[in-house]
Amino acid sequence: MGADHPAFTLAGLLAAGGTMGFVKGGSRPSLIAGVGLGASYGVAGYLLRNNKDYGSELALGNSLVLVGAATSRCIKTNWKAPVPLGLFATGSLATYYFLKKFKELNYGV
Repeated sequence: MGADHPAFTLAGLLAAGGTMGFVKGGSRPSLIAGVGLGASYGVAGYLLRNNKDYGSELALGNSLVLVGAATSRCIKTNWKAPVPLGLFATGSLATYYFLKKFKELNYGV
């Protein structure tokens, strides 16, 4: 699989997680953020798969948003709640990966 695989994986995981947060806890912000960010990762995956412009940029931006949102939740829970920590780790790894892809696609590095 190509560079788009992580974007599609993140799209599915975030949409499912946001939906689960809504079903289990009634959290509309989880639903909106999970489905919205998941859809955006899906678009990024489509762009990457089809060698369209801005796929790596969109995926990198999504990853930074995920890290920012997770950091906020981690601070509120004193870095002890497992879901925000998982989101933070996932967002950090995705940021690293998509930054690397962005550099490869734009600068050949």
